[in-house]
Amino acid sequence: MKFLILNFISLLLLACGNQAEKSNATKTEIANAEPVEVPVQDGMKKAYFASGCFWCVEAVYESVQGVEEAISGYSGGHTKNPTYEQSNTGRTGHAEAVEVIYDPEVVSFKTLVEVYFGSQDPTQVNGQGPDRGSQYRSIIFYQNKEQKNIIEEVKAEVAKNYDEPIAAEILPFQKFWKAEDYHQNYEKNNPNNPYIRNVSIPRLNRFKSKFPELLKENQHSNSSE
Repeated sequence: MKFLILNFISLLLLACGNQAEKSNATKTEIANAEPVEVPVQDGMKKAYFASGCFWCVEAVYESVQGVEEAISGYSGGHTKNPTYEQSNTGRTGHAEAVEVIYDPEVVSFKTLVEVYFGSQDPTQVNGQGPDRGSQYRSIIFYQNKEQKNIIEEVKAEVAKNYDEPIAAEILPFQKFWKAEDYHQNYEKNNPNNPYIRNVSIPRLNRFKSKFPELLKENQHSNSSE
């Protein structure tokens, strides 16, 4: 019986090891994939960012002049059609992300990357603020070599201001999965939610005070406390 138990444990450990190897292989495949470029539609481009809770990130980008809309969703992983519940397990590979629809005649991709770094703690690994886990990790997605170069250039500049390494991953964009409807415009629709009042709004207001020149006209006097 003892021999059988030891054999079972050995098989279990081997299975876990294979799963870890498979996970690492998947991460490598994602990092080495060819980026997918999203076509321009009606003069509008799309960019993709992950930086903690997507409720916070959506609100930040929607305050920026030239951004038409920010949509909450999931990206950077290997699971198809992920749900919020699945994402929260940290096993889908995805991070909470936003799709930023913007007018390149008004705001550049480089400015959106600067907004990204300027609206978070860029040294926090696997999360932002109280939100911790791989599903909250920081990722900037690039769709072509030019965007990758811009991201690396801005990241290097930001790194000069910190003693700790910059945590953001730089990954080729593959696919964005839109989150459930109740997550969209969550801050606007749920202003009295305790998380929104204590985390999202303070984060948004810190960004607004740091980059007043980038804000839409109605955002200057629209910061809730």
